[in-house]
Amino acid sequence: MSPRLLPAFAALNAILALTFGTFAVHGVEDPRARDWILTGVMFQLPHVAAVFAILAWRCDRATRAGAWMLAAGSFVFAGILDLLALGAPRGVAALAPVGGTLMMLGWTWLAIVALAGDRLGRLGRPQ
Repeated sequence: MSPRLLPAFAALNAILALTFGTFAVHGVEDPRARDWILTGVMFQLPHVAAVFAILAWRCDRATRAGAWMLAAGSFVFAGILDLLALGAPRGVAALAPVGGTLMMLGWTWLAIVALAGDRLGRLGRPQ
């Protein structure tokens, strides 16, 4: 997988968060829909920043795996809330925990990576 894909996906995540956040503040009258969008933005933007910070910290395979979980999780979580705000059936909300779980797994994995040091970074590389 190209090393450019994760930062590009994180940037797309930021664009979506900013677009929906602006839309919520200026174009959404329903308070519930506005809250859904702003809750998604509140999780999405910090995780975008975290992905870039993580890539600056370390960029080995194990670290990128955790960053991918954060990026995907925030995208799914915020996306579900955005869809609800746009009128998707309420059953779609059942998918939001998938995003939240991915974010939690990502942070857990990154804690393991940090504690393991270079041992996990060498996984998958010939010795």
